[in-house]
Amino acid sequence: MADTKREIERKYEARGRDTDATSLPDLTAVGGVSALVHRGVTELDAVYYDTADQRLAAASITLRRRTGGDDAGWHLKLPVADGVRDEIRAPLSAGVPRVLVGLVRSRIRDAPLLPVVRLRSLRDVHHLVDSDGALLAELSVDVVTADRLSGGDGSTGWTEIEVELADDQEPAFLDKVEKKLKKGGLRRSKSASKLARALAETAPAPVAAPAPAADAVPPSGAVSAEAGPVSEAVSGPGTGTEAGPAPDAVAAPGAVPVSAPGAVSAPGAGPDPVVPPHTAAAPVLAYLTVQRDALVTLDPAVRRDEHDSVHRMRVATRRMRSTFRSYGKVLDRTVTDPIADELKWLAGELGVDRDAEVLTERLTGHLTGLPRTLTTGPVRTRLRTWAHARRGGSRRRLIAVLDGKRYLTLLNRIDALLAAPPLLPAAHRDPAKVIHKAAAKDFGKLSALVEDALARPRGPERDLAMHDARKKAKRLRYAAEAALDTLGAPAKDAVRGAKALQGLLGEHQDSVMTRGALRDIAAQAQGARESSFTYGLVYGREEHLAAGYEDALPEAWEEAQRRTREIRGTR
Repeated sequence: MADTKREIERKYEARGRDTDATSLPDLTAVGGVSALVHRGVTELDAVYYDTADQRLAAASITLRRRTGGDDAGWHLKLPVADGVRDEIRAPLSAGVPRVLVGLVRSRIRDAPLLPVVRLRSLRDVHHLVDSDGALLAELSVDVVTADRLSGGDGSTGWTEIEVELADDQEPAFLDKVEKKLKKGGLRRSKSASKLARALAETAPAPVAAPAPAADAVPPSGAVSAEAGPVSEAVSGPGTGTEAGPAPDAVAAPGAVPVSAPGAVSAPGAGPDPVVPPHTAAAPVLAYLTVQRDALVTLDPAVRRDEHDSVHRMRVATRRMRSTFRSYGKVLDRTVTDPIADELKWLAGELGVDRDAEVLTERLTGHLTGLPRTLTTGPVRTRLRTWAHARRGGSRRRLIAVLDGKRYLTLLNRIDALLAAPPLLPAAHRDPAKVIHKAAAKDFGKLSALVEDALARPRGPERDLAMHDARKKAKRLRYAAEAALDTLGAPAKDAVRGAKALQGLLGEHQDSVMTRGALRDIAAQAQGARESSFTYGLVYGREEHLAAGYEDALPEAWEEAQRRTREIRGTR
């Protein structure tokens, strides 16, 4: 069992190890602060865990086992924004709690977690309170000693000031405190966390390897061993192979890395691939890298059931899969198609949970707007029972999928593809020409499906045609998204047009699915001898909404055609 706390704090560098609260400026001069209440000195002892290659630290994630203080236990900190982290806590135990291992699984894959740094802090705690004694923020003066446990044996120490905002207080309060601290000679810490500073200051000095003798050969069967005590290691499911860049890859003059600014470095992928700038490969690989990073980052959010996380993760799988197809002349589809098949599988697993969520919200919205005179029988109770049964089972299944070998292997395969992309001749050509051609091809397929839908009478066949058109509208949108940095305004306009069309077709599909759900719920109600009148009423409303979406399709299609002309290279 784990608890979560949103942590908003700032760290400041002190002038020396002898800094204490008496050398701080008078914080009662800060607006709203009535007193600085001393809460005593505490000894904290924390051991931080990471993989041998520090995958968690690279993503600004910290995992520690801490004793001392009033929150002893296991703490996993996930970054939310600058100075904002979610701290997930679990009780003390000998090994890393399973729930916390799951939350970092997309980062560590099958690599063991090892103790990397031990931090001992002498914490002098003060509370900033208002005139009523309510807590505004907690200020700590930490005298820190850090010892490297693996990957080196260095030690270091420093003093820092930490100010953490109290629950339900406005972050702007920290601005006022910071202004006062800076006037007192302090400055914001250069390190994002104590762990980051400890790793940097205890890292072993690089040693130049001696040049091998001309006739030297490696011993037969030699392998490199990972450091770290086996008894301390925590290993999880999954044994996917992690590939690095091709050994014969050569960077062209003026080449640029694929990853977008702020991109996540995925485990096992090696350095980001380097491709020549101003070629079709650069924007395509950059877009794929962003989607890979989204999958890895959203994994813990999905496990924690954060709002909209399943939907966003599912969209990332679709964007990647769609890009493989749209830019099949850039990346070899004999390599990408098997990965696309696995992405389709993952999207399907995510969709079970997402579809239940969408349908529940839509049905609840209908019932909320109905007068009581039109609600007959235990309708809301029946809906809650139906939703709980669908979501409960789907959640358990989804977590099992994310813990499974198939999913972890998929992540490793994506890393390997980005590290050594299977480039085709078109990858080295003018990106504008390649993108125009890909967009024109996607538009042609979309056009055929929309015209087919418009030609059909209302009913299941038109519903299916509109659903197929929706999927092609997404593909055109994602192809244009990949071209935003390359083509600018034309791509942005195309994204808007395709997104609007996709939205209309999506609403129609949601109505189709909602009517199917209503038939199921009504059947359950009748089986329990409950009235099905209300379900029939909502069904009729959904039919009316669907008819409106279909009536709006011709105009939406005309607008989408207009907005996508430039990216398709037409006038």
